[in-house]
Amino acid sequence: MNNKVILLVEDNPDDVDLTLRALKRNNILNEVVVACDGVEALDNLFASGAYAGCNGSALPEVVLLDLKLPEVDGLEVLRRLRADDRTRLLPVVILTSSREEKHLIESYSLGANSYVRKPVDFMEFSEAVRQLGMYWLLLNEPPPVKKGS
Repeated sequence: MNNKVILLVEDNPDDVDLTLRALKRNNILNEVVVACDGVEALDNLFASGAYAGCNGSALPEVVLLDLKLPEVDGLEVLRRLRADDRTRLLPVVILTSSREEKHLIESYSLGANSYVRKPVDFMEFSEAVRQLGMYWLLLNEPPPVKKGS
């Protein structure tokens, strides 16, 4: 399971630490790349900006995407991912504290694969992260990678 990269898009350092601790606590030892805002996430995924020259075909196994981000918000990140053939099928899990129904509806309308509200309690959060890791990294069968993309 640990050769599959996770892209965590989260601007809150406390939530980044919490997520990394929960992954480690559950023996999910995959490489986690952290993007602190939507611009960094898009640059990482499309090998542009600070990531220009990087291997743009090496996509993560799953993107854990917060909605409330500086620069470019999570919904716009999702919109751009779904608009590009290279990332259209990339699994994206919205991992957010938002309780707004409009965010839930818009996330699914834009093609999110899952929508998970962050539990406040660390033990509950840890269990949610464990289940996400088990499903997206072990059980889920990802779409085939397009050659030449």
